[in-house]
Amino acid sequence: MVNQVSALKAHYTIGDFSDTSDAAITLEEICGFNILQVSAWPDSLQQVSQCIAVSAQADSPPFANKAIAGQEAVILRIEPLKFWMIRQDSLPEVQGIDDHIGSLLDITHSRVWLRVSGGHAETLLNHFLPLDLRKDAFPVGTVASSAMHHVGVTLWNSTKGYNLFVPRGFAVSLWEMLCESAQQYGLEVR
Repeated sequence: MVNQVSALKAHYTIGDFSDTSDAAITLEEICGFNILQVSAWPDSLQQVSQCIAVSAQADSPPFANKAIAGQEAVILRIEPLKFWMIRQDSLPEVQGIDDHIGSLLDITHSRVWLRVSGGHAETLLNHFLPLDLRKDAFPVGTVASSAMHHVGVTLWNSTKGYNLFVPRGFAVSLWEMLCESAQQYGLEVR
């Protein structure tokens, strides 16, 4: 397996950049993850969903725009017929899916994983995303495909914060926009 190289490491310094005692926004790059994209054909969605749930050791597959954490991987349902299986350290393994019912694609190196957390995380993200991020409209476990400055991104609200998956080629410019905007709230980079 090819080692993952950070697209951002040379573009940020870890530290507290707030003028106040508490930073209201924390930004961090998550490294050491793997994403397996699993696509189903319309007539095989149920079969693929079950294969994914079993492989991730999850109780059930996620509904549309939801995420479920299993013992082996987190499953994000990013589109009606498309799932992402995310796992630390190694690529998730899926049994029972062949070309007749779906497809598997390792997209690990095409995405950068950013986490936005803190008291003003929703406000910061709403500078760029046309989504209702209030707790009752976008609760923990919700997933959405959207765009930041015409760049397709995937957002997942987890217990640790908002997880933003951005295309590797746009990671630096999106990171700089987030950092610049976050400074008005108080910024900590981890």
